[in-house]
Amino acid sequence: MSDQLSVQFQTISFVVLGLILLFDLLYVVKRPHEPSMKEAGLWVGFYVSLALVFAGLMFWQAGPDYGQEFVAGWITEYSLSVDNLFVFIIIMARFSVPRKYQQEVLMFGIIIALILRGIFIMVGATVIEHFTWVFYIFGVFLLWTAWKQATDKGEDEEEGSESGLISRLTKRLPVSEHYDGNKLRTTVDGRRVFTPMVLVFITIGMTDLLFAVDSIPAIFGLTQSAFIVFTANIFALMGLRQLYFLLGGLMDRLIYLKHGLSVILAFIGVKLIFHAMHENELPFINGGQHIEWVPDISTAVSLIVILGTIVIATAASLLSPAGKKAAMDARLAQDIERAKSDVD
Repeated sequence: MSDQLSVQFQTISFVVLGLILLFDLLYVVKRPHEPSMKEAGLWVGFYVSLALVFAGLMFWQAGPDYGQEFVAGWITEYSLSVDNLFVFIIIMARFSVPRKYQQEVLMFGIIIALILRGIFIMVGATVIEHFTWVFYIFGVFLLWTAWKQATDKGEDEEEGSESGLISRLTKRLPVSEHYDGNKLRTTVDGRRVFTPMVLVFITIGMTDLLFAVDSIPAIFGLTQSAFIVFTANIFALMGLRQLYFLLGGLMDRLIYLKHGLSVILAFIGVKLIFHAMHENELPFINGGQHIEWVPDISTAVSLIVILGTIVIATAASLLSPAGKKAAMDARLAQDIERAKSDVD
């Protein structure tokens, strides 16, 4: 990658992306509000267009191989990030976060996700560079993750285990019963205590950690360039806050998205194992020799599989009776939540 992309290009890319994220953060802090559909749509369109422009620059600067790797990585990470939004919705509902302050919570989650993924990317890139056999581990892990996601019994069981963990972590933390705007601490009966916003941030951070563990091996199955991995993750997370408000009840209609993502993760897991077999150096597998007969799955094929799976899962969700019923239930729940927020 260093031969294909100059250090200047990589540096400028990180500086520009950092400034955009900083502006987004300051905008949320200075003006907490629930964005309209129009505002959210414009921001999502802007970030998607920005990612496509960057993809064009990658094709121009580094060639079609790296350009395809970025597009495949971005789409995969974006899909996994949308799945992340489902969990954010559950967290927001569980802690009854006022919609006015949900933007700030989401922005916090995005920043924490970027930090955690950055750490995992640096560690992952170093490990891959020195130990190619780690692709076996990544591949098996993704296959296990895909199976677990496809056979997940539902949100209730997951919520219960997560609530228990949060409860253990915060049992000695003095927390008030009500929010005090977007403050983390408040005064109740002359005593300084934390607000429920702290619990929300802790839960969001733990969720980001779990998703980072899943997403980083997935994208390393599509590219070994740390620059592409990190920029694809940045673009996948940019605009996620606005996408949360734009999709609204539509997200609850995407009932087959998790199955589509499980197919994508399983496909990348197989791709990783095949790559590990090609590069095999383990003495107890094929005598430590490379396995040449294993098919080499190209980035172009990966891109077609990823896009096709997402389109099929989305279409099946939107056109199915179960998806339409889920949308009606989501709109009713959203109306009730908005009514409660107005009363508060």
